[in-house]
Amino acid sequence: MIEEADPVLPREMAGPLHLATPLLGHVLAETLDGGQCFRWNRTPDQGWCGISGGCAATLVEIRGALHARIDAGTSAQLTEHLADDRDWIELAARLPGPTDPHIDRCRRHFPGLRILRQPIGEALLCFLCSATKQIVQIKQMAETLARRFGRELAPGRHALPSWPQLAHVSEAELRDCKLGFRARHVRAVAEFLESHEGWLEETADLPYPAAKERLVTLPGVGEKVADCVLLFGAGKLEAFPVDVWILRAMQRHYGLVDLPLRHVAQFGRAHFGPFAGLAQQYLFAWERLQPRDKRAKRLS
Repeated sequence: MIEEADPVLPREMAGPLHLATPLLGHVLAETLDGGQCFRWNRTPDQGWCGISGGCAATLVEIRGALHARIDAGTSAQLTEHLADDRDWIELAARLPGPTDPHIDRCRRHFPGLRILRQPIGEALLCFLCSATKQIVQIKQMAETLARRFGRELAPGRHALPSWPQLAHVSEAELRDCKLGFRARHVRAVAEFLESHEGWLEETADLPYPAAKERLVTLPGVGEKVADCVLLFGAGKLEAFPVDVWILRAMQRHYGLVDLPLRHVAQFGRAHFGPFAGLAQQYLFAWERLQPRDKRAKRLS
């Protein structure tokens, strides 16, 4: 029998990435490619190449261990992005147990699934681009914006443009990046944030209800986008974004039929408690396992 060769990592590696909560296999794939961050992509050798803030890295599993190559930034930035300062298995154990067999099934199938930590400005930009788009399309828009307007971190690897940078980009230029009607919202938000320095960071520091109340005043930001930004960009785990995937899960497993999205979100926060956002990611991951003809596309 010919043994399969290990993936090739041509440049010097930072070495094995020792995480407090293991992150391998299908759980790694779902964490990096599960709709919470749009800058990670598969490499030809089945590794992962990603960017968050000023960090660009490549992750590869080698013989049951996760290895990282830091292409820009530091290994500390990478572990910060992977939110490895929290015990995600222990947090998942705080979700409803025997009284909720579905979420119990989800967390057993995805042990160690986590909420990535990403800059709130990047989360806001990506989720503003998410309306009526699938994950692959949002990734394409993010990559185009990064290549045209973001700074180069490593050869061929660009960060997303900051909001001050976007304030000097015209709506026409944004439309050239395939943003469509979303270009109008991105442009308006960039102008607002340019004239309100520190507003987004102040919002991230507020309690969840107050932060959400502020975010939905931005052009193009509804309740679902606000919840995504707060969960994935501000680490507010009580946020419970509801898209068509989550709506279907709540209908199928919790009997929430014909309810407004706002009421579904309220139920999610009440039922799952302070870690509702983590439960949401488990529910979404499970829905993605279902046969294609039985699941909806993830739309905003």
